Amino acid sequence: MNLLHLCLILMACLCHVWGYSYLMISHTAANSHFYVGQALAKGLVAAGHEVTVISPFPQKNPLKNYVDVPTPSSISVMAVHKNKILDIVKIPILFRLPAMHGVGISMTQSLLEEHSVQSLLSQNRTFDAVICEVFMNEAHFGFAEHFNAPLITFSTMGASSWTTDLVGTPSPPSYVPHFLLQFGDHMNFFERAHNLLFILYQGAYEQCVYFPKQEQLYKKYFPNNKQNFYDMRKNTALVLLNNHVSLGFPRPYAPNMIEVGGMHINRKRQQLPQNIEDFINGAQHGVIYFSLGSNLKSSALPLEMREALVETLRNLKQRVLWKFEEPNLPGKPDNVFISDWFPQDDILAHEKVILFITHGGLLSTTESIYHGKPVLGIPFFGDQFMNMARAQQSGYGLTLRFTELTAETFKNSINKLLSDPSYTQKVHDMSVRFRDQHETPLERAVYWVEHVTRQKGARYLRSASQDLNFIQYYNLDVLIMIIGGLGFVIFTFIYLLMALIKVIAKKIGGKRKKAKRN
Repeated sequence: MNLLHLCLILMACLCHVWGYSYLMISHTAANSHFYVGQALAKGLVAAGHEVTVISPFPQKNPLKNYVDVPTPSSISVMAVHKNKILDIVKIPILFRLPAMHGVGISMTQSLLEEHSVQSLLSQNRTFDAVICEVFMNEAHFGFAEHFNAPLITFSTMGASSWTTDLVGTPSPPSYVPHFLLQFGDHMNFFERAHNLLFILYQGAYEQCVYFPKQEQLYKKYFPNNKQNFYDMRKNTALVLLNNHVSLGFPRPYAPNMIEVGGMHINRKRQQLPQNIEDFINGAQHGVIYFSLGSNLKSSALPLEMREALVETLRNLKQRVLWKFEEPNLPGKPDNVFISDWFPQDDILAHEKVILFITHGGLLSTTESIYHGKPVLGIPFFGDQFMNMARAQQSGYGLTLRFTELTAETFKNSINKLLSDPSYTQKVHDMSVRFRDQHETPLERAVYWVEHVTRQKGARYLRSASQDLNFIQYYNLDVLIMIIGGLGFVIFTFIYLLMALIKVIAKKIGGKRKKAKRN
């Protein structure tokens, strides 16, 4: 018995020695972003590691080896920008991009100014790796060198220039649409031109305006870091993407860019609160779930638009669960259940839920595919437009623009999705493909984090493209040499040809003059 106790103690000690210590920065004060980072953090803790998490959302129930570093000011900063979403959606996309990056600068600075974060930075300690969310916060990457650790990043969206540039992933604009544009991977000439011009515009704006601001924050809060801002970004060891090829379009990736889409999804449905369960089970014609996400409140919609939504829902034979953030909804129909919070993942897993009306966020569309529910998307911000373009092109959803939302268009879209079984069949087929994976996305994410940690940053995965400048990467110097060489050859040929013609013409002219004199 004593021998058994000794073995157990030794095993516990070894597990403690083998466990890694990670620092995670999940800065965005939006639940949808936090859920992805939290899932990874809890997965690492379950694997025997310690994770220190900098975020606006500390755990309500403390978890062993999960250490919170709260940043409450991020919530107030984000709230200011959340209130502007309905205004931003109305402005042209050229002006929407600077507005988004302005949010990023505010969130980046807010976190770095937090007393809890400054206290952590002053500690004389290291981590085995730093795991940082990527969402317009490049200065936060400085935590990695500060704590002498490799940089691992994760994105709550799919691939974008914010992540592809970190590891040298190619993104041909001929078939990889910008995440802010409502294009698929099969673009016509004008769409390809629009896509290319917008990508060039974003690149120019970031290089000239946005990155210099992030660089200032990086230098201010990490003054002892030796890497310059731009080299630091290119030394990212790993990028985890909240995406999967079955959810969108095939595209190339660098070997250290890994898809882990859906790692936040519950594999086993939890019991719903009794009042919600009873409401759903009492529906004879199915249930529609309606949520505009965590950033936009349904209660903030214009009054006339809310009245149009209420009137449409009143005339449906289905029951509706509507995420509505105020306790009272004027004129609420009997077939509508409102609440400021719903366990979305578990609701979508219910067999009686037949349609999801969503803002088109990637977490929501991922959950809808996993649980096999068609979607009606009303996109407002960020990648929601591209996500819904994918849904419509893939055949499992429809898009309804916010500026075109009326009682009539809302009713017609719902009726089309409910009356045409092809939408449900298509999302069911996609669900089967999405679930057909060798391991769960969370298991894959934990493995790659541990692998990069064991391999001290896994430099062997680093693409040589990260050592090339813009001219070298696109072979512009080679093209200039080739074009210049061909131009010189063509010029020389034409010059010699003209000279030869002149000589011949001169000789012919001389013979004619001589013949005339004779």
